[in-house]
Amino acid sequence: MNLLWIILVLLVGVVATHWIAAAAGGRIAPPLIQIAAGAVIGLTTNFGVTLQPELFFLLFLPPLLFLDGWRVPKRDLQDNAAIVLSLAFGLVFFTVLGVGLMLHAILPAMPLPVCFALAAVLSPTDVVAATAMVTHVPIPRRLLRILEGEALFNDASGLVCLRLAVAVMMTGTFPFWPSLGGLAWAAVGGVALGLAFSWAIASVKLWVVARLGENTSSQILISLLNPYGAYVLADAIGCSPVLAAVAAGMMMSWIEVSGQALAVTRIRRNAVWETLQFALNGAIFLLLGEQLPGIMARVDAGAAESGHAGLGWLAIYVLAVIAALAVLRFIWVWISVFIWLRLNKEFAHGQRLPNGRLVLAMSVAGVRGTVTLAGALSLPLFLPDGSAFPSRDLAILIAAGVILGSLILANVGLPRLLKGVPLPQEPRQDQQERMARIEAAKAAIAALGRAGEPQGPEEGRRLAAVALVADYYQHRLAQLQPEVRGAQEEDALHAEERLHVLALRAESAAIVGLVRSHRISSDIARKLLRETDLAEAAFETASED
Repeated sequence: MNLLWIILVLLVGVVATHWIAAAAGGRIAPPLIQIAAGAVIGLTTNFGVTLQPELFFLLFLPPLLFLDGWRVPKRDLQDNAAIVLSLAFGLVFFTVLGVGLMLHAILPAMPLPVCFALAAVLSPTDVVAATAMVTHVPIPRRLLRILEGEALFNDASGLVCLRLAVAVMMTGTFPFWPSLGGLAWAAVGGVALGLAFSWAIASVKLWVVARLGENTSSQILISLLNPYGAYVLADAIGCSPVLAAVAAGMMMSWIEVSGQALAVTRIRRNAVWETLQFALNGAIFLLLGEQLPGIMARVDAGAAESGHAGLGWLAIYVLAVIAALAVLRFIWVWISVFIWLRLNKEFAHGQRLPNGRLVLAMSVAGVRGTVTLAGALSLPLFLPDGSAFPSRDLAILIAAGVILGSLILANVGLPRLLKGVPLPQEPRQDQQERMARIEAAKAAIAALGRAGEPQGPEEGRRLAAVALVADYYQHRLAQLQPEVRGAQEEDALHAEERLHVLALRAESAAIVGLVRSHRISSDIARKLLRETDLAEAAFETASED
């Protein structure tokens, strides 16, 4: 089957599986449905897709990581930085050590470096899977932000551990200090390069726009190429391409709220990125399911490598690994939260011990995804002496089983663990949004006041239009409805529409000033800017008719 048909089938499968998930009422997470559909495709067609890890990482990871870095609330990430970094780095190393030793204990036929390599690909959670699994689950905001932040950064530490373990297996030496230096360079260099690359692209783009004007389509295409450029450049100089893509997205978030792009550009760009995210997320899990029939064909070889024949033993190994991952994660999260409570007593509100139910939910929510499978498939086929890489098929089988098991566990366990858990209000967020709306309305009224100064012969009609628009803003300032949008009468004058645009641009400028001065968070700014963009685009369209 040629590439075009594969792409078409995948896109149709993404749409169909989301319909099935909606028909199931959210009881089954879309990733599980997509994996099942992918397995059906693999069994009933001659796709024969070979999941090449390097190509998979390059095609799928940059835009998805970029978008997650772009959309993750920076203030929440900053507030939870200690716990996020503890999970993204400390927990990964703790998991590699614990699961690696456990694997060697239950699978003595698997060499210790291979055990650590398998533990390394299993240690990081998957950002796509983690986000997809909690979409329809009522989850405390803080818990959700920690999961998102952890999944953004732990791929880098896991892949570094994987390279180290493979190097030990291939060379028989343990380059500790070079590996430690490589980790530092990968992390710091990747973040710095991603930030610098995204800023440089934005600066060049702004310079061109100032001289040639803004073309919406080219702006959107540049935003799509941005993550790939950061990823490829970081990989070429030995930095972490994963962290480079995430950091580029974070810089994009800061650039977005600068208000430099046209409203129509921001609206269309968001629509394109949302569609791309929808398609790529679904395609990833469909491809994972499509690989399962081929992976299951290796059961006999994998069983022979383990020293115990039969599918039952492989299932025992998979369950043991899932249990070990959950236990190690529970221990690390509990200790991390306990230390945080002791160091931040003013925010603990008298709580001395972590909430065991939420810690258990954090453990269950640590799902693995296709990055884990791609990491397992990236294990070399042969050793330097030409002999087969030991236990490779067994490692791939266990990785695939852990992915499925962790997704099923999260789908079944999370709703039950979080059922009845009170979801605290976010007063700070509500207060920030209310304050931002007030400041934006005041800025719009001030702009209308300046527009109402005497300027020409048709003063009476223009002043009437100013008064009409200003009355709308005064009413909105008094009511402060959370979702008020600009209303336009069918017989409105073009002068009134232009004044609405003037006022909306003043609102946008006020919102940009608030986020730049750190008085509101970036996610609130994006929400409010989206409202002003939609209203501005509507009035500009009406004024052209």
